[in-house]
This record gives sequence, C-alpha cells and structure tokens, in this order.
Amino acid sequence: MRIGIIGTGQVGSTLARKFVAAGHQVALANSRGPQTLHGLAEELGNHAHPASVPEAARYGEVAVVAIPFGRYPQLPAPDLAGRVLVDCTNYYPDRDGHFADLDDGRTTSTELVAAHVPGARVVKAFNTMAAEHLNDYGHCGGAEMLYGIPVSADDDQAKRTVMDLVEELGFDPVDAGGLAGGGRAQQPGSQVYLADLPSDELRARLGTPF
Repeated sequence: MRIGIIGTGQVGSTLARKFVAAGHQVALANSRGPQTLHGLAEELGNHAHPASVPEAARYGEVAVVAIPFGRYPQLPAPDLAGRVLVDCTNYYPDRDGHFADLDDGRTTSTELVAAHVPGARVVKAFNTMAAEHLNDYGHCGGAEMLYGIPVSADDDQAKRTVMDLVEELGFDPVDAGGLAGGGRAQQPGSQVYLADLPSDELRARLGTPF
C-alpha cells in the first residue's frame, strides 16, 4: 500500500518506520519541506521518499496526519479528497491555542479535522499511545495478549482499512464507534488515553460491544 505521512515528529516517524517494515511504500512530508527529510528517507530505504505536503496527501490510498492539532487548518483539503485520512492529532490548548467548541465540549478535535477535509474519509487512530510504545509494544506479551489501539470512524470501509494496518503493526484494533463518540473517548484526559491497555480491557473502558 502507498501511504502518505504528513508530520514526521515522534509519532509520524515511528509510524513511517513501522509501515515500511510491514512492506508499505511511504511518502514523508513536514512543514519544513522535503529537503529536511532526506536523512529519514535514507534510513528507511527504497520504500520511502521525501515529498511536499500536497504530494504526500495525494500519494496513496491512505494519508496519515501526525501534526500538532492547531495546524490542521493548513491541511490541503483538495489533495486529501477520496483518501482514508488517519487523524493522529491531539488537542492540547497550551500548545494549540484555545478552540471554544472543544473547550466547551460541543465537538471533538477529529470532527473539526473531518469538517476541514470533507472529501476525505477520516479515521481516528494511533493517538492514544506514546510514540516509543507504538514502536516497542507490538506483539509484546505473547500471542495471547495484544495491546489494543482504538479506531473510530463514520465510514466502515475506511475503518476496516485502518484496522488492518493496526493489525499489521502488531496491535489489536478495537472498534471505538463513530467519530463523535469514539473521538471523544480517545482524546486526552479520557480513560484510554496513554493507558496502554490489553484489548479486552480497552474494550471494557470504551464500553463498546465490538
């Protein structure tokens, strides 16, 4: 699969390494430009290359967004049309500035992202586990115990695509429902955020029957 990754901080670069190890082709982009990504691309080998943000957005079926949430209005919405967009962002007011609708609980950060990219099929995933644990915890604990990764979306096919990616990285995808309820359950301060839970316990905390 061809995957564009927008944002190459800790989470974005970790996912790039994991996706390449799983055999995917990756386009890497950040706000500083492709010229800053040659080192990471060389580390990842022939399966990765630097790109501009619009190029990464258009690169493949899936685009991963791992940027500070406050920069989501800079995402190139037309270039993301038709893509499965994996939203890894988290809202931190001290870093991102205050968004009244989020502070008042009227919506969720991932719903704001989805509203900005109406042509994309948005899936919330890979936002509840620290980057070093995403790197280290896949298949950790033996075959009978896998760490769970919650996945939320309103598009069932897009959700299935991302759940398959979660499985490839050695985690158990847990269906957290739609963007509204699931996005709220996954956000900072929730019972599952940074909790690093086995999948059965994650399902219990989410309160989902899936």
